[in-house]
Amino acid sequence: MRRTETGFTLIELMVVIAIIAIIAAIAIPNLLSARLNSNETAAIATLRNVVSSQSQFQATARADGNNNGIGEYGTFAEMSGAVGVRGNALLHPTVLSTAFRTVNANGEVVRSGYTFAMYLPDAGGDGLAELAGGGADGGVDADLAETTWCCYAWPTNFGSTGNRTFFVNQGGDIVGTEDLDYSGSGAGPISNAAFAPGGGATITGNTATGMTGRDGNFWRQVG
Repeated sequence: MRRTETGFTLIELMVVIAIIAIIAAIAIPNLLSARLNSNETAAIATLRNVVSSQSQFQATARADGNNNGIGEYGTFAEMSGAVGVRGNALLHPTVLSTAFRTVNANGEVVRSGYTFAMYLPDAGGDGLAELAGGGADGGVDADLAETTWCCYAWPTNFGSTGNRTFFVNQGGDIVGTEDLDYSGSGAGPISNAAFAPGGGATITGNTATGMTGRDGNFWRQVG
């Protein structure tokens, strides 16, 4: 096969295409893996920030629904200053990133490939999700909310934006599991998923650290 002065033979073009395909086959999975790791690392860091924000929010009594002078834990919208808080309709200086002001119709915040959901307890200790658009459900119990909250983070698209689902509560320890069903808005864990067996639907029990939780998944502590 003859070569023109400036062109390539068909065989040479096929060789180049084959090399590009091999490089892509190696590089794309590595890029996807790096993206997953980056998103998961960011989600863990965000949950640690949520722990600090909740502690500050509660300690300064920004929410005091029962007016007893003891602060309660907050929702994303309350902590980020998007809405007024229980017991005080006024907005307060934010303790959480303003990125958490955008709460969707399922009471969730989506950022960096992960979906976040906050739960506060009702009078029986069951978890109540944040309201659509942000704010605390009217059924949140002021007394229990002084000591209890929990938060989950799961991939917005399992396998593409992340593989692990994470959990943290007022104890501060983060645990994680893998469940392909936890993927996208409205498809995250139920409020008591990462708690130790027993206790029904409550979020006041022990975290399922190193054991199977109430959702049937094994939850491992995240370093």
